[in-house]
Amino acid sequence: MAVQISPSILSADFARLADAAASVSNADWLHVDVMDNHFVPNLTIGLPVVESLRAATTLPMDCHLMIEDPDRWAPAYAEAGAASVTFHIEAARAPIRLARELRALGARAGMALKPATPVEPYEDLLAELDLLLVMTVEPGFGGQKFLDVCVPKIRRSRELIAKHGGELWLQVDGGVSAETIERCAEAGADVFVAGSAVFSSDDPGRVIDELRRRASEATARASWQFAR
Repeated sequence: MAVQISPSILSADFARLADAAASVSNADWLHVDVMDNHFVPNLTIGLPVVESLRAATTLPMDCHLMIEDPDRWAPAYAEAGAASVTFHIEAARAPIRLARELRALGARAGMALKPATPVEPYEDLLAELDLLLVMTVEPGFGGQKFLDVCVPKIRRSRELIAKHGGELWLQVDGGVSAETIERCAEAGADVFVAGSAVFSSDDPGRVIDELRRRASEATARASWQFAR
């Protein structure tokens, strides 16, 4: 699968979200971080904003739910028009049922792992998913420094995906920039969430092109590409 870039509007100007979405029209996805001030210590946007964004952009929306009780709330984001909905395994009570419900609603089903959450216990769930998100910062705030300790987990996740086959995407989120994206791609990631690196720039579209170039080149020389 080709590298995909998903800029996070968490780092955009919340008063001009439609303009922010327009400035990244060359991206593959628009990443929307939903936080409830319970699962994480921050409060961002919810369903009404997602519905408004859906009408304001042609980019498919990639909703990352950092919320309690995703079993109850996640399906509504698929119904609101999100093309991909990711829930945290640490918060989900019935992840298989939830993933199947999201898929039935026409959305890609994603599962996120906090930095300290190992991937191995959830190997049997991979067949139920379309996307696995490895957090490379503690969820809750944008602009954090990339956690190098997560790179081995990206590599292990890629190994598990290769073991089971299928078309599961491996996403990374947190501190992704021109300085870190190559390490993530070499370890096995193929979908990259970047917030501050994109929206702090005077030319977000140029940054997206540069991130895609760096990730694509790193992927082309990565050992996991030749092991498939």
